[in-house]
Amino acid sequence: MKLNFSFRVIILLLISVNLLEKEKNKRGFPPDIQPYSVTIIGEQHQHPESIKLFQSLIKGYLKNNSCLTVALEIESNQQPVIKQIMQGRAVASDLKISSIIDQPALRELINDLAKLKLRSACLNLIGIDSLKENRDELMVAQLMKNIGATPILALLGGLHSLKKVNWDLSMTKGHSYVAEILNKQRINVRSYPQIWVDSECSDNEQLDFRFVSNQSNEALTLLNNHFISMMNAHVFSNASKAIDGVILWECTNNLG
Repeated sequence: MKLNFSFRVIILLLISVNLLEKEKNKRGFPPDIQPYSVTIIGEQHQHPESIKLFQSLIKGYLKNNSCLTVALEIESNQQPVIKQIMQGRAVASDLKISSIIDQPALRELINDLAKLKLRSACLNLIGIDSLKENRDELMVAQLMKNIGATPILALLGGLHSLKKVNWDLSMTKGHSYVAEILNKQRINVRSYPQIWVDSECSDNEQLDFRFVSNQSNEALTLLNNHFISMMNAHVFSNASKAIDGVILWECTNNLG
């Protein structure tokens, strides 16, 4: 009996430590979304957990009865259809969405946002993408039309969330991504790229995220290994020049 009791105590302690560690790792997140700002959540497409996280950020912000504009990587020419969806006169399946980003979770998110809007949530949804060559500039142009007292929360591909890239100009002329263009225009932009070190977990594990501060060496390593290593660019010595933090997805045990 004493052995069983001691075993239970150990299990409870492990669960408590696990929960405390998770809470510690998520400090600094969710971001402080403010008026006249753009908050970018960078993603690697086709990860439904990314959509769920983004959805939780929206609902968490709206709980304070605050207004919010949500921006998605959907072509801006789909805005008339988006407007109909938000008015309850169409559904997400009516939208034309690039196969690169399209997934059931994304369309479910859009339908859910429409339901929130119809329940009187102060919510606006915009598509900002373009297939033209100067894509990032055109995406910024759509965002600039909506910057104001109502903050913008955007879900974009991870590269668009980089506020700075030190291109190797001997190999490429380089270009600026959405976050960097906004930053240069002195817009209050905050960027949080998501990075996956794991995509699938074993039966006794679950995929969960933790927040990594942009002041940490870990964030710097993640930034350089997962983004800069794929580009003709110089590595960063300071992650805070490019991002405000990393949302790191990894497998964790099921304790808690």
